[in-house]
Amino acid sequence: MLDTMGLIFTYKYEEDLKTLTQVRSISSIPFGGRYRIIDFLLSSMVNSGITKVGMITKNNYQSLMDHVGYGKEWDLSRKRDGLYILPPFSHGDSFNYGVNYRGRMEALANTMSFIRRSTSEYVLLSDADIICNVTFDKMLEFHKEKGADITLMFKNGKFTDESYNQFCFLAMDKDSRVTDVAINPAKDRKNLCIGTAIIRKSLLESLIQECQSHNLYSFRRDVLQANVKDLKIYGYECKAYMDLITSVSSYFDANMDLLKEDIRKDLFDSENQIFTKIRDEVPSVYRNGSKVSNSLVADGCVIEGTVENSIIFRGVRIRKGAVVSNSIIMQDCEIQSSSQLNYVIADKDVVIRENRKLFGYQKYPTVLSKGSVV
Repeated sequence: MLDTMGLIFTYKYEEDLKTLTQVRSISSIPFGGRYRIIDFLLSSMVNSGITKVGMITKNNYQSLMDHVGYGKEWDLSRKRDGLYILPPFSHGDSFNYGVNYRGRMEALANTMSFIRRSTSEYVLLSDADIICNVTFDKMLEFHKEKGADITLMFKNGKFTDESYNQFCFLAMDKDSRVTDVAINPAKDRKNLCIGTAIIRKSLLESLIQECQSHNLYSFRRDVLQANVKDLKIYGYECKAYMDLITSVSSYFDANMDLLKEDIRKDLFDSENQIFTKIRDEVPSVYRNGSKVSNSLVADGCVIEGTVENSIIFRGVRIRKGAVVSNSIIMQDCEIQSSSQLNYVIADKDVVIRENRKLFGYQKYPTVLSKGSVV
């Protein structure tokens, strides 16, 4: 896919995730013991042969910049093409000057000069809140075979949860051409558009200019819905494992899915590697009397207590007598002696003092903000 460049919208805001996004964007939320959410989409693009990726940011992107750096871990630190951070105010073509993007088209207008300078024929647009390990080359082949103007990736299933209310759903004919785009429909919520699209660069530039001249800003309403009859819009089904981070509950469930062997194989045991920032750590230490079952424990941890059905990030210390069950404990946390945690998400550098008891529920886990002392 050397004729395609990637553009990632890293700033998507979810009200239900605000505790985890107070100091970072959704794309840089830690995930799975050693990764960030952005790692999965960025690795998928690189594994597809894309060598030029722009990351559109809005606010709270310092953590993202610290993580991706110059893109070395993804082989994107190069003289030609590579990884680009596109912050607000970086380009003067925006019709809202990047202060507060109302939609995708407004964000794209802010990066118009970057798009114009690219020599790529196609653009792969995507939100960053996707957990997957896919390649997009077959999607591009499908796009070319159909002579499509826009190809949208979708996931087939039942999506009745309220967290999907902001997403759009596709109706298609037998040839996979999109006949209707519905946002939060009352029924027929089965072909979920996951926010990934392929479009010819020249057409994208034309649509941006058209939206800019009419003060339009929404990709879904002002491009997809408005042009569903005039443009050849097709749907491409993603059959691989894929999860969207739309809420604290979905974030918790996606992490817990990693404890299932078949999902781990889909994400990590394929030919395509998931890359991330390297942090050298010593192996984890398990003291006498410690018990660990059905859990993922990263490097650099010291385990003296009990860990069950949990995701433990790097550098975590779980003291003697502490019991951690059904929880996500992020980097450099300390769980002191005789504490009990069940259905808890602890952000980085959290300290749980001795004899504390914290309990949540599977659908409503207790979330502790970064650096908290409880």
